[in-house]
Amino acid sequence: MSNQDVQYELPENYDELKKAANRTSNWRERLAAVEELGKYNTDQTINVLKHVLRGDAVFPVQEAAFRKLRAFGEDVKLPPRKKGELVKGANKVFLRLKKSLPEGHTYEEFKEKLQKTRTDVYDTYEGEKGEEFDAWLQGEWAGLVTTKQQ
Repeated sequence: MSNQDVQYELPENYDELKKAANRTSNWRERLAAVEELGKYNTDQTINVLKHVLRGDAVFPVQEAAFRKLRAFGEDVKLPPRKKGELVKGANKVFLRLKKSLPEGHTYEEFKEKLQKTRTDVYDTYEGEKGEEFDAWLQGEWAGLVTTKQQ
């Protein structure tokens, strides 16, 4: 984006974009909000972008905020990509979900229930894993042991 495309006033839909940038259940909306906010070089938009950079659970969203801030000349560093459990307690969520489904349920049933009941968990991992999400989630599901130990 060239400097002539940058605006130096708040967008008319700033409040809506700020809410979208913080919406935990939709990483795509957060990414779109970051891209749009990155067209406006104001103190308010920079603050929102810095908040996203520091705290978003999905690395591609953090990365987009980083790129926009650097384009504005901000001295920011890209945090390292998170490893392990992205959402605290996610493994327990997966286990409870699997136990709540009937024995012999399919991976697709598990995935659908996760998406409906824990949109935040589903969305965070989908955004972080990208094209590998289905293979990763299926592996997590297959590895969950729900039988009681003797």
